[in-house]
Amino acid sequence: MAQYMNDEWVDLLSGEPDDEALETLRALLVRGLRYTLSSRVNSNLDALVEDFTQEALLKILDKLDSFRGESQFTTWAQKIAVRVALTELRRKRWKDTSLDALTTSADGTSILEPAILSDPGPTPEDQTSQQGMIHLVQKMIAEELTERQRQAIVAVMLQGKPMDVVATELNTNRNALYKLIHDARLRLKRKLSEAGITADEVLATFG
Repeated sequence: MAQYMNDEWVDLLSGEPDDEALETLRALLVRGLRYTLSSRVNSNLDALVEDFTQEALLKILDKLDSFRGESQFTTWAQKIAVRVALTELRRKRWKDTSLDALTTSADGTSILEPAILSDPGPTPEDQTSQQGMIHLVQKMIAEELTERQRQAIVAVMLQGKPMDVVATELNTNRNALYKLIHDARLRLKRKLSEAGITADEVLATFG
């Protein structure tokens, strides 16, 4: 497995991500998440790990410019993957998973802030905001993305189909699909910015 320095990771994954670097990172995240979740998830472990790795890779590519080199790139990436796993498990309310355990590392220190575990019910005002944001995002997906970007985003991000299945449906491979979705997300992010809305504000609406 290829080994890279911090600056090499950033260079190889920026812009048009390098296939080998992307696959190396994917393998590292899969291994780390499988170890983290193996004692906490009783069924469908491999499927969960693949789903979480898929989402984590997209978030990592989106957040490359926030990496400051204060730790190893792979450590930073693994923390994002753990955050994704925790958030998704909370959202899906898996009964066989200890969320408290997921927030603590092997040395007993907290990995994630406790606030992420809160799950208040939406107020009427929140529901109105959510409906408006959903309409805006749907409009941008329909009008701003290419046909293939739209197909990929809808299939993976909205319908929750596995990457390998979508890659087959679009007659492409997994790494090319990651790039396609990454580019689509960047385009949506830019359009949201032009509308005066940040990606964090979109997420906060559904917080």
